[in-house]
Amino acid sequence: MEENKTEVQDEKEMTFWGHLEELRWALVRVVAVLFVCLVACFCAMPYLFDHVVLAPTTSDFFLYRWLAALGESNPLLPDFSDGGFHVDIININVASQFLTHISASFWFALLLVFPYLVFEAWRFVQPALFANERKSVALAFAGGTFMFFLGCVVGYTLVFPFTFRFLTEYQLSSSIVNQISLNSYMGNFLMLIFMMGIVFELPLLAWLLSKMGLVTKSFLRKYRRHAVVVLLVLSAIITPSGDPFTLMVVFLPLYLLYELSIRFVRA
Repeated sequence: MEENKTEVQDEKEMTFWGHLEELRWALVRVVAVLFVCLVACFCAMPYLFDHVVLAPTTSDFFLYRWLAALGESNPLLPDFSDGGFHVDIININVASQFLTHISASFWFALLLVFPYLVFEAWRFVQPALFANERKSVALAFAGGTFMFFLGCVVGYTLVFPFTFRFLTEYQLSSSIVNQISLNSYMGNFLMLIFMMGIVFELPLLAWLLSKMGLVTKSFLRKYRRHAVVVLLVLSAIITPSGDPFTLMVVFLPLYLLYELSIRFVRA
């Protein structure tokens, strides 16, 4: 009897170390793919920096041109008709350009590797799931990945350009000239884009909380009006411009995420 117990314990111990070995190789594969993407992004970064990262600093950015065309026929929209809008990004530290080259390459590579990272995480946890759990967890992984990328797209195409243009054109005094440093620009660029990616995980978070019994449909519906106020305040913080159009551009996606969260949670 004792020998049987020992064999069972050894089998469990081997199973535990087997899981650790599988996790180690999953991390090795992720790091290897990340390194390859990092090298590729490092080589392509000068082009990406000029055509993607710095695109919102000029009036040629597609959102500015689109809003300028709409503003000609609708006076209620914010004025984006200044075709000469351009912000020079300056560098005041010796090593900033080199360090920014590396850090921007890393974040771009991480963005590219993110779906593969999710796939490796799914492949690692899949054996521990029951058959009836695998479909829902797979949908959660896939949906969370899609919503993260959708949030990053919204952050890049809407939230950051509106915020950046308002803040760079805002003047406390005409005697003050805005000179945007490279570190300041990249800090705000990465923060707003990745913050929107995280915010767009709200439906997934609501679904997980509902699975744990902490959130229900009735709870979210009961506090819908409170949520609207919180989301309006959050939108005003993200885009501190005074016009209602910019505020609604940020508020509407956040409110739709809240309504989508109600759909996802169980009764």
